[in-house]
Amino acid sequence: MSWKISPHVADILKKGADFIGIRREEALVLMNLGLHTRETYALMQTADEMSRKRFNGKGENHLHIGVNIEPCPFDCQFCSLTRRAGIFTHTVTFSETEILTWARDAETQGADALNVMTTGTFSFDRLLDIGRLIKKVVATPLVANTRDVNHREAEALLAAGFEGAYHAVRLGEGRDTPFSPEKRIRTISVFKDVGLKWMNCVEPVGPEHNPEEIVDLMFLARDYGAVYSGIMRRINFPGSPMTEHGMITEQEMARMVAVSRLVMANVPRAHCTHEPHTASLAAGANLFFPEVGSSPRDAKADTGKGRGRDIADCRKMQVEMGWNPDLASNCFGG
Repeated sequence: MSWKISPHVADILKKGADFIGIRREEALVLMNLGLHTRETYALMQTADEMSRKRFNGKGENHLHIGVNIEPCPFDCQFCSLTRRAGIFTHTVTFSETEILTWARDAETQGADALNVMTTGTFSFDRLLDIGRLIKKVVATPLVANTRDVNHREAEALLAAGFEGAYHAVRLGEGRDTPFSPEKRIRTISVFKDVGLKWMNCVEPVGPEHNPEEIVDLMFLARDYGAVYSGIMRRINFPGSPMTEHGMITEQEMARMVAVSRLVMANVPRAHCTHEPHTASLAAGANLFFPEVGSSPRDAKADTGKGRGRDIADCRKMQVEMGWNPDLASNCFGG
């Protein structure tokens, strides 16, 4: 048995460890490493060391609050909240009392941010109202997760108390969704123009996605200066049209998280993985998303009673893997 790794892979890992940033073809070499190889574990260790050094051992937790449910007419194929999925047939908006309770509880439990998600046709003015309501009761930073916006709307998000915005060019954009990648990128530019922190993840990854398209989105995150990026896998809800493709494993996620971390170099303030699991915490990830309310990955109206992990579970996993969730957030510090 050889105890050495490929000299070419070793050179790529050294370059990554120096926060220089690796090239696209180098990222593809890493994406194609065998899953159960010394090279892959060396990759994961390199990414882990980078993040522990860069993020000062901080474990981040950003609570996802899905504020509404609707049979969304945009029918993105990976989403359980669509008309096509047929899981939710009536429009429901969680009450202000429920939303504010989630926000208060999250602050008490040490959440580093509140990620407020709406479906594609939800009233933008109502989202602004919800942001203003939350900011009256908690100091936890707010992140909007909503549709494409223009400059006027992005400035309104800032005025309502949002500090950041989550937005991604999804894998299969324009094929599995009705949106163009160009439109999504324009919105990313809008967020940055007005001073909102742009948050991102390469998502929703499935076995049908090739390494080239996954790596392209990693570099999009680096080139546009995402505050955080990482890997989110597609979850096949009951009856999902994507079921035939299967799902990637948490171990495969960890390898991709590690590649993404080397690609991101010194750009991010955190590195994410979803859904929460321990493998990626040893591969460069330090950011989890506990969840309540609606979720595009769940068949339950309140994912806090379904797939969603709570803040206590996420913090426990981080502590077990040597991350400290009690430190101040890197994403919103300075």
